[in-house]
This record gives sequence, C-alpha cells and structure tokens, in this order.
Amino acid sequence: MHARRVAITGLGLLTSLGRDVPTTWKSLCEGKSGIARTTLCDPEEFESKVASEVKGFDPSPWVAPREARRMERFCWFAIASADEAVRDSGIDFSKEDITRAGVIIGSGIGGIGEMEAQHKKLLARGARRVSPFLIPKLMINSAPGLISIRYRLQGPNSATVTACASGAHALGDAFRSIQYGEADIIIAGGSEAAITPLALAGFCNMKALSTRNDAPTEASRPFEKHRDGFVIGEGAGIAVLEELEHAKKRGAHIYGEFLGLGRTGDGYHITQPDPEGTGAALAMTKALEDAGVAPDELSYINAHGTSTTLNDSMESRAIRRALGPVADNVPVSSTKSMLGHLLGAAGGVEFVVVTLAVFNDVAPPTINYTTPDPDCDLPDYIPNTAREMTINAAISNTFGFGGHNAALVVGKFKG
Repeated sequence: MHARRVAITGLGLLTSLGRDVPTTWKSLCEGKSGIARTTLCDPEEFESKVASEVKGFDPSPWVAPREARRMERFCWFAIASADEAVRDSGIDFSKEDITRAGVIIGSGIGGIGEMEAQHKKLLARGARRVSPFLIPKLMINSAPGLISIRYRLQGPNSATVTACASGAHALGDAFRSIQYGEADIIIAGGSEAAITPLALAGFCNMKALSTRNDAPTEASRPFEKHRDGFVIGEGAGIAVLEELEHAKKRGAHIYGEFLGLGRTGDGYHITQPDPEGTGAALAMTKALEDAGVAPDELSYINAHGTSTTLNDSMESRAIRRALGPVADNVPVSSTKSMLGHLLGAAGGVEFVVVTLAVFNDVAPPTINYTTPDPDCDLPDYIPNTAREMTINAAISNTFGFGGHNAALVVGKFKG
C-alpha cells in the first residue's frame, strides 16, 4: 500500500532548561547550559558530580498526590510532556476514534530509583515491607500505559527499550504505524529519570561520565578536543504524530513533516560504537532514502554528540560516510552540550528540537566548543552561537549501547 504522510502537530518538553517547549527552546537558542552540581543524590562518593536535573519538579498539576506516589519519576515526566504536546496539538480525543489513537514511549532504564529504594527496604526490613507498587513503578511500559489511560486511547500502545535510542525508536515505531494505516494519531517520544546512586555508580565505574566537576556548565563539550565524557540528564520529549490528511481536516497547526526513518545495528560491541561508524552511517543513508531527500538537500544534523571520545569521533566519520563530499556543507550541532545526555529520553527531546529547528529556521549551537579535535574533522559544528538559516530538511541522530542506531528525518511542511 501507499505510505501515508505523517505530520507533527504537537510538542512537549521537560528538561533542565525548562518545564515546557518555549522555555527550553529559548534557552537552547541562547546557548545556556542546564548542567550543575548533582543534587538528586549526594555526589561526594562519585567521581562525576555533575548532572542535568529537572530541579524541584512537582507532579501535582498533572497527577493527584496519591496517584503520584504510585508512579516513578520518569512517568511524571512523560505525563507532563504528553499533556503539553496534546494541548499544543489541539486534539480533543472525545471527538476522535480512540481505537485509532495510541501511545508509544521509550525509556532506557525506567524505574531504577524505585528499584534501589525497595531493595534497601528488602535488606533492612524484610520481604513483607517491599511495596506492592514496586512492579508497576519499575515497568518501562508504565509510561505509555498511564498516558493511554489518561486519554482513554485504545490504539497501538507500547514501550521501546534500546538504551539511548529508546525515544527515537518509539517515534520511529509511531511513524510506521501511521504510515501504514494502523493508527491516525500517536503520542510518542521518550522519558528518563535515572540520576540515582546505582546508575551514577555504574556509569562512573565504566568511565563514561565527565569529571569536570569544577565547571559544570563546561562539562559537556561534544566534538571538542578536551571532552572527557557525557553528563547524565533527565527529562522527557514527546510529540503528537498525526496522519497528514487527518491533521488538515481538523485544521491542525503543523510544525513539520516526519519524512524518513533509518534503523540499524552495529553488530560490534555492547557499549562501544563501531569506530568506523558503519551502522550509524547506514541509518542516516536509510533515513534519507526513506524520506526521498538527497544528501545535498539536507540542511542540518542534530547529532547524537554525547561528548565522549569514542562517540563523537565515530559520528563524525559516520556523517562523512553517509553524505560523502556533501558532509563539508552540512552544519552539525549537539544540544547535549546544554542538556546533557538524557539516555532513553534523548531521542524524544532531540526530535522535538529538530522539529523546532525546521519550523523556526534556527539551528541550536554546540556550546563549549573551543579547541577542534582532529578526530572530529567536520568543518561546522555550529560552535557556541545559534544560527538563523533556512532548514528544509534535518536529521536527528540517536545511538544506543548495544549498537542500536536510529536516524529520523524532519522536513518543512509545504502543504
């Protein structure tokens, strides 16, 4: 069958830079950092003491206190961002066929905070003291489940778990579901809240995190010579995807069009990316082919750009492999320089950012870029200052531990 077109009609963001889309977007365009000393747990025993936290978050505007206690933090974030995206889209689900509306949300780690808390209780007070809400709070699929219950949606409902590619894969699954007629509307994206002692210990001990503790706002520096690891972050990024004719019929505001998807595996290593970027390049190539966008028609790439030595050099090679000589002409930036790495939420947040970049013709910068790295040899990482430019088509890259690669293409809506 002929693939249907997919519009982006609603956006939601919750990050260290803002509790909504306008605030986060403004801060990104101003080159502000949301990274600071860790407060969600005592950072003293950890080698890395910086994080990108959503500080002082209160779920009560979205969830009653009693219900909130039965949910994990990543679910609060997902519900809040989904609420913003749905309100932004203008959809009234009471007037929609709820069997053709669904929810697909990704998370890499889910309810790890609750697991830690209940394990301590088990050891200290015995099995009978473990909360009966442990399992639903742990489940990554709680996020899409709770959102579907909120809106009484009965269409596709699932969770994706592919480490840092989870949010991007959720959006990709939603895109395909709409393209091929399974649904007309899907709320999709990613959410994560993994700034916990156990997660920090694990990432620190594998030497993945930045230890630039004396200058938190400078700790995340993708593609820059002196980068020393990623900064862990939390938050959510959710979009409402909608079949184009359905969106036009109800007079929806359309931010852009979801044009293409590429999904591949490295087949290389459980945590390290293939240094040559073969799988990442193939994901970009497949996404552009799926979108019908030639390499020389690509305007901008929002890179995975984690600020780790291995990822950034690999991604630079992958972009060259995918685009060939055109790679010298395509600006690339990493908003992780400001937001840190939101793990399973990264793909959702960055898809929203790419959509805003296309809609507003503004590319956010890579901040903290001062000294070029010969291993990251692309000519334009949009250093330090946002750029006004025509953006007709852009890629959002997301790569995860396990060798999971996703590239999503967003284009300007042209009717």
